[in-house]
Amino acid sequence: MEIFRTPDQRFANLPGFPFEPRYADVGGLRMHYLDEGEGNPVVCFHGEPTWSYLYRKMLPPLVAGGQRVICPDYAGFGRSDKPIDRGWYSYDRHLEQVAGVLDGLDLSEATVVVQDWGGPIGLRWAVENADRVSRLVILNTGLFTGHVTEGFRAWLAFAQRNPDLPVGFVLQGATSAELPDDVLAAYEAPFPTPESKAGAAQFPLLVPIEDGAPGATEMLAVADALTRWDKPALVAFSDQDPIFPYPAAGEQFTGAIPGAGEQVRIDGASHFLQEDRGERVAEHVLDFIRAS
Repeated sequence: MEIFRTPDQRFANLPGFPFEPRYADVGGLRMHYLDEGEGNPVVCFHGEPTWSYLYRKMLPPLVAGGQRVICPDYAGFGRSDKPIDRGWYSYDRHLEQVAGVLDGLDLSEATVVVQDWGGPIGLRWAVENADRVSRLVILNTGLFTGHVTEGFRAWLAFAQRNPDLPVGFVLQGATSAELPDDVLAAYEAPFPTPESKAGAAQFPLLVPIEDGAPGATEMLAVADALTRWDKPALVAFSDQDPIFPYPAAGEQFTGAIPGAGEQVRIDGASHFLQEDRGERVAEHVLDFIRAS
């Protein structure tokens, strides 16, 4: 298997990102994760085409609030190794790789935070490791079981037309704030060549958009397991996301999960609410942990 490893110098002096890289070998790939602070773990699952950099605004207040924050990069993303064969990537394989990282950290009483593709991956990990998880935080995501929004179909069409995915352009289009050039460059840092973007290019095509498509059965099983999830769950969606529109997208979770309270609205944020309102989201997460 041919692998692209992003040169370390691409990650030097990224704005707002002073965190120490950590690595685990999983299935022959070097997988990267952040592990900061002490206390019960908060495990943050990123989406497409982001990486652990997305959580940089949430990480310091969570650590200051007494939490240990763990942010893995999926295979093909961030500082993790990147197989260049797009056919290598699948929903199951992404789960296996990130589970291999987390299995080595001996986690218990974890708070699982998910957003975008972090939902299908992180929620599946949570329900399959429920003995390690105390609560869920669900941000702007969905379980793709054969039905998607028109906003997602537009995104899929764009991704299909642009296999050399313009990562900075995508991030700017999915945030309400005007991102400075150095932040856009940080999101692009893992992907210096078209071949390094194989995982990012393939992710949209892994979404099952019709019944019976690969991954749909597994995501339906996660959705079913959540209907029996009696531990606390915080559902917080932003109000300017065309892909997961407020409030309907969040209501799919608050209506299904017994442990979920009323949906929290994050004002003035778009799809990547960690970028637009990261500190505010972190406050909600800390309040939720303390209350539960």
